[in-house]
Amino acid sequence: MEPKSKSIFENLRFEAEEQAAREILVKFEGRREFSHLGEVFITILAVTTSLYHLYYAYFHPFFALDHRAIHWLFMGALAFILYPCNKKRSPPKRMSVLDWLFMLTTAAVCIWIVCDSVAIMNRAGAYMMSDTIISTVFLVLVLEAARRSTGPSISLIALVFIAYALFGPYLPRILAHRAYSLSQLSNYISLSTDGIFGVPMGVSASFILLFILYGSVLNKTGAGKFFTDVAFALTGWSRGGPAKAAVISSTFFGMISGSSVANTVTCGSFTIPLMKKTGYSAAFAGGVEASSGTMGQIMPPVMGAGAFIMAEFLGITYFKVCVAAAIPALLAFFSNFMQVHFKAVSIGLRGIPRPELPRIGAAFAEGWYHLFSIFLLIYFLGLDYSPERSVFWAIVASLLSSLAVTLLKKESLRDFGTTVISALKDGAVGSVQVAAACGAAGIIIGSITMTGLGVMFSSMVVDASMGHLYLALPFTMLACLFLGMGVPTTAQYIIVATLVAPALVQMGVLAITAHLFVFYFSTRADITPPVALAAYAAAGIARSNPWKTGLHAFQLGIVGFIVPYMFVYSPELLCIGSWPDIALALITAVIGVVCLAAAVQQCMMVQNRWYETALLYISASLLIKPGILTDLAGLLLLALICCMQWPRKRDITRMVLERG
Repeated sequence: MEPKSKSIFENLRFEAEEQAAREILVKFEGRREFSHLGEVFITILAVTTSLYHLYYAYFHPFFALDHRAIHWLFMGALAFILYPCNKKRSPPKRMSVLDWLFMLTTAAVCIWIVCDSVAIMNRAGAYMMSDTIISTVFLVLVLEAARRSTGPSISLIALVFIAYALFGPYLPRILAHRAYSLSQLSNYISLSTDGIFGVPMGVSASFILLFILYGSVLNKTGAGKFFTDVAFALTGWSRGGPAKAAVISSTFFGMISGSSVANTVTCGSFTIPLMKKTGYSAAFAGGVEASSGTMGQIMPPVMGAGAFIMAEFLGITYFKVCVAAAIPALLAFFSNFMQVHFKAVSIGLRGIPRPELPRIGAAFAEGWYHLFSIFLLIYFLGLDYSPERSVFWAIVASLLSSLAVTLLKKESLRDFGTTVISALKDGAVGSVQVAAACGAAGIIIGSITMTGLGVMFSSMVVDASMGHLYLALPFTMLACLFLGMGVPTTAQYIIVATLVAPALVQMGVLAITAHLFVFYFSTRADITPPVALAAYAAAGIARSNPWKTGLHAFQLGIVGFIVPYMFVYSPELLCIGSWPDIALALITAVIGVVCLAAAVQQCMMVQNRWYETALLYISASLLIKPGILTDLAGLLLLALICCMQWPRKRDITRMVLERG
């Protein structure tokens, strides 16, 4: 069928597919383009990677160090194959001699660790010269893989921590420590489960790759289209419908993609043109997608990569992390949703005509089976199954349900096989950046552990804030935003959680609250100028000014900057406490979020006057702050504002009706 015969909705989807692929390839991935033979080789390697991790998830045939070494063997090889040494120039289609050398050396070191792991662990602390040479080379290769795949920031930060470990005696007294030799440092970081092969790499090997693979399976089998169709069917007809649908669909996809940039580019290639078509400015449309794509990382039941590491750090089940994060994530989601609504009201937008939209019944009839694996995942997590085993069965369920539908519809099994291979490939390839970031983060954690910097830094935070939590929290927020300038969410969460979260706990904050506080601000960096990667990705698709797009994304995500402070002082928002207290905190917080959204967009029922915006900010602050008196005062202010705006709203409605 030619695109001309389709609705506007389908036309824009058709046009966006090529744009998305182009933007991902040229702007943000920076990968090589390969010949057909090269693509076949990458496909075989990536599919083997995914199949190995599925096999390990069920059978667990190796010990931790062996499994993590095999994981990095695949991830490191893919990193040096896919990402060229220099991204400033047009990526070469062929690998250089240096690329081959790095890839083969990485594979050789990992194979050596797997084959000799018992002996390596037995001689810990008494390593041979050959161990030192190999571990130093391996350390450099991990840094280079991280630089190529995620950018220079995380590698530079890792180098700073390495320098700190090596030159401790020459530093000011407050930071000084006894000297460590390069041999001690490289062996500890490269050949133990406290450095490169530590908790971050372990989580990447056991959980993250499988969840990214699950997202790839859902996307390739049509779940992404299903969620988008349902979102547009439910909201596309209302004021600013495409933007509301973008918030919903991007949040759903962001839960399983674990990358704000990947989510922004994938969903934005379709939703941003629709938002522009409806009447939103290009910068605002890009901001909506960037903010929604970033928010997906904090939305249960699948919260991207960082939440798995959080569960490991805290020693609790992943399901408990999801329960604690549920209400704050819903508040952030509701804020985005209401802001796009108020923006639509302020500029007089209408939704897409219903005939142009998917029908909700048809959407569910076409893709209802995609929900089965998601419900199964939540069910297993609720039974305290490990995330690894839960997502394994979710992947199996998704593939089997898609196969059953293919057989019932008598569609081509060959096409289904191609889809499965493509999903297995994309799952492995999509995990490379996270794995590389985890490897570099392991170097940082190893340096912190060796030198005792974590304890020293926590003491410095407590001293700088003079023991006052209201000073320590902004310090922590600024640290997260500063580290977020180009550093992937997972890596920056690991760094700040290692350095600062213990200080917050020392000051009386619950451990899970402290880690969620850090995690939230680690995600905010992607929509906070001057370095807002998700916003800049959206600006490329929207063809808008990156700075303006970043400011819109920051505005739309403003609740994400406030919610962490809310749940620190009101643990009920983390489902901690009695259910009546939790319900009251949730209701007043939701109303406060609505007031804040109306204040930010300067519109509620009608365009705000300046004093109404000021009153809305005050009302939001009172409602967000826990307490009966402040809640009552905030509600009274909100009622006053409604009384002010209702006559103007009535007059505008009458004028519209008179004009027909």
